[in-house]
Amino acid sequence: MFRVKELGILHYRKFVDCFDTRKAYKFLNFFLQEKNLVTWIKDGWNTIYDAIFVENQLLSPLLELLPDLQKITEHLKLKLDNKIKPRKEVIPTTEVKPFSITKPRPRSVPVPEPIPRLQKHNPVPQSLYKAHSDQAVIAKKKEENRRKAEEILMEASRKQFTCANPEKSGKTMEVLKDIISEQDSKLDFEKHRARPLPSFLEISIKMNTAAILREGQLYQKLEEEELKKIVTLEAGTRNSHEFEEWQSSMRKKDIEAKLAEVERRRLLGKLSYEDAILARQNFMQENRAKVAQMKKEAEALMQEYLEQKLKEEQSIRNLKIETLQGHRNAKDSQKRLQESKRRIADECRKPGIDEKSLEEAEADMKRKLELIYQIRAVEIAPAPRRKMLDLTSTAGARLLTEGTSCPAEGVPERNRREEEDEILEAKQAKDQQLIETLECISKHRLEQTRSAALRLEEHKKQKPEQMLPDSEPLKDLKKQVEERRCARLKVKEQSKMQTSPTSSAHYVSLMNQKKALEASRWHELERTRERAARLTAGDGQYSKTLQHLTSLSVMPLS
Repeated sequence: MFRVKELGILHYRKFVDCFDTRKAYKFLNFFLQEKNLVTWIKDGWNTIYDAIFVENQLLSPLLELLPDLQKITEHLKLKLDNKIKPRKEVIPTTEVKPFSITKPRPRSVPVPEPIPRLQKHNPVPQSLYKAHSDQAVIAKKKEENRRKAEEILMEASRKQFTCANPEKSGKTMEVLKDIISEQDSKLDFEKHRARPLPSFLEISIKMNTAAILREGQLYQKLEEEELKKIVTLEAGTRNSHEFEEWQSSMRKKDIEAKLAEVERRRLLGKLSYEDAILARQNFMQENRAKVAQMKKEAEALMQEYLEQKLKEEQSIRNLKIETLQGHRNAKDSQKRLQESKRRIADECRKPGIDEKSLEEAEADMKRKLELIYQIRAVEIAPAPRRKMLDLTSTAGARLLTEGTSCPAEGVPERNRREEEDEILEAKQAKDQQLIETLECISKHRLEQTRSAALRLEEHKKQKPEQMLPDSEPLKDLKKQVEERRCARLKVKEQSKMQTSPTSSAHYVSLMNQKKALEASRWHELERTRERAARLTAGDGQYSKTLQHLTSLSVMPLS
């Protein structure tokens, strides 16, 4: 209502027609009476808005457009009284037009062309349709690597930041330091404000009292068990040394039997490998003989083919003039197609996408590096463990009977000193016990390291070759493997010494004949083009016939 000037009377009238006619007439008949606007409605507006705003912004526009708005109320009243009848739209009759059928053009009968005999193509090798064995191996390796990477990722996600702090070798740390310094040199930070990470001393791990006592109790139990064994041996029980020797000898025999079986399987595999190589060499020799026979037959067939090809070329020369114009049109259309494709490809290239992705990746990497540095700095920083004790302060429970930990003034000085002496003696006894426990632990650890070093030296002295038994079946297998290997090397040397100069010479002659044939074809084609150009320049009628013939030859292709 208050934006009638912006909408216009016509649009406002359409807007009013969208509502219910009776309700719209009832509202507008009351609202658009000048008496109601000046009295009732103005008084109501003055209670909410300023009088100047009501006079200038609300009443003045309505009073200016009041005659036009009253026409809308009269129109609604006539519509309610059914005095306005809807107009009927006059539908024009359809005009009959005759059909316009295009007359077909008479088709020209094409001249039949002789079908040229093309050169028989080489058959497609069967290896083209089969996947290479290396691809399956590569796919298997990729799957294994992907599975290993997933396991490592799961382990790393389970131990998020502790996995980033293993002890590495000095060379690895130097390489990592060089990589980090190279990455930091590429960053564009203010270098004069950058601060290095704080240096800290690597302190050895110290055991607390509970750990020392726990380990000391363990070694004490072991000592008690050894003492019990010694007491039982002194009492006359049987020693288990004989049983242990028998057990070690039986274990040694089992190990020797397993090693003999492994060696037998290895020799059998080597023997089968040598047999396979010999069979393959024999098969290759048979194939060479077959190939030599097939080459002889191919030479005769090639000679016949060349003679027949020369005869066919004489008949094809007459058709080259007719197909020349068609080839030119095909080349022009191909060039246009290539240009359009090149233009589309140039439009599709958007180097900005690659630059944007590189910038996003670099920003993401910087953010991750900053987070890693912050986390490592937090892990390295020591946590405050010292707690300040104030004996004069209360517990803070807000009770009436609450007191401090300080001794009362009425306690005698002598009792206080006795308590201090008792506490000091208890601490000294505890420290002495811990020192003795640590000495016991160090002795046991030293003995364990010495025994482990002795076991390692004994294990190194025992070579696996000395444990292999010298049996007759293994000797026979070794002898057979050596014989097969010598035979294979002998066949290999013989194949190296044999040369086939005839096959190479035949191949060179065939290639020379092929090159000469192609050169003669191109030379003949150039001569025909020159002859056609001379004829078109000398005689116009001949050019018209030539164009007609080329159009006839191209028509079936379209």
